[in-house]
Amino acid sequence: MRIVNLTPETKSSLLNDLLKRSPNHYSEYEESVNGILEDVRNNGDRALFAYTKKFDRFELNGDNILVTEEEIREACHSLDDNLLPVIQKSAENIRAFHQKQLRSSWFDTREDGSLLGMKFTPVARAGVYVPGGKAAYPSSVLMNVIPAKVAGVREIIMTTPPGPDGKVNPGTLAAAHIAGVDRIYKVGGAQAVAAMAFGTESIPKVDKLTGPGNIYVALAKKAVYGYVGIDSVAGPSEILVLADETANPRYVAADLLSQAEHDELASAILLTTSAELAKKVSAQAEAFAQELSRSEIIRKSLDNYGYILVAETMEDAIDAANEIASEHLEILTANPFEVMAKIRNAGAIFLGEYSSEPLGDYFAGPNHILPTNGTAKFFSPLNVEDFMKKTSIISYSAQALEKVHKDIETFAESEGLTAHANSIKVRFE
Repeated sequence: MRIVNLTPETKSSLLNDLLKRSPNHYSEYEESVNGILEDVRNNGDRALFAYTKKFDRFELNGDNILVTEEEIREACHSLDDNLLPVIQKSAENIRAFHQKQLRSSWFDTREDGSLLGMKFTPVARAGVYVPGGKAAYPSSVLMNVIPAKVAGVREIIMTTPPGPDGKVNPGTLAAAHIAGVDRIYKVGGAQAVAAMAFGTESIPKVDKLTGPGNIYVALAKKAVYGYVGIDSVAGPSEILVLADETANPRYVAADLLSQAEHDELASAILLTTSAELAKKVSAQAEAFAQELSRSEIIRKSLDNYGYILVAETMEDAIDAANEIASEHLEILTANPFEVMAKIRNAGAIFLGEYSSEPLGDYFAGPNHILPTNGTAKFFSPLNVEDFMKKTSIISYSAQALEKVHKDIETFAESEGLTAHANSIKVRFE
């Protein structure tokens, strides 16, 4: 891994490099994606079936688009005996964590007869997109579906691409069954996003659409936002490790590579105050890369977006970490809690040498669907509230309104909205 000193110039260059990975920079694909969206919107199932034949090489039709109960049972039975209990334990941890995010409607009454409040209501139907092929991750199924279930969403549907044989990844089906998905459709790509956003003869329109995917899926989600709600337009995975001289270089290198193996655009960055640690981590990362199964992807990721930045002080490193606003941030310092208190921007923070990033990906409970490409400055992890709507409640008695009616009329008239003012005024003529 390349080692550079942290300066204003190197930080600026790094931020520019990372932003190039954002879906906002893939405008050359937008025309193709928009064409698929319009086709599905206008032609429904007919377009879905044609795209599935073209991209997935499967003859999809109205009779085989829905995954059957038998296929789900077969998938669960086909898994390794050790895996199914692990998925169930993970689901329990995720559910327990997200239960703590539930909020109740609230109402505030006053003596003058006024009442103000907030009513929380789950969306009626949520749709989850799940990638197929090598990017089929059962853990993401749990992370998308369980918050929706906890929120009280009445119906959750899922789309995922089939293989040429019409089968869906068994781990995906097992996780969907455990999480509580109501219906699963064998459709992938931008066409699946369009189907859930607009509805077709087979797939109902959803209110909220979540889930990861390739650049076509990301751009499709971006395009349908407004027709439906979405979680975010996610970019490639990223990790930033903030470490001092006390960190174990083997642990740091292993954790950096845990994200570099996702794809060639993944980002793995070490920010440290120790030049000695920087050298050891670079050497250890190279040694690990020779051993691991996805070594080719890891090398390309590190060549493209792998950095070791050496800062003069921990304060400089923390400032840079807040500017980068990484999806995953590990703090491996002598006092990680003290450093954590100074972090403003990160999707998820992992404290201490035994809290490595995969703990969050699979098992701890917090959601692993996190803001990327610096959006942790203003976005949050997927959570229960993403599947709930908030409605303001206002109720005033005649006595309460009489006390303030002239104030409201004055404000409305100052904006030239005399009908607004009159709406209040007529009640006190």
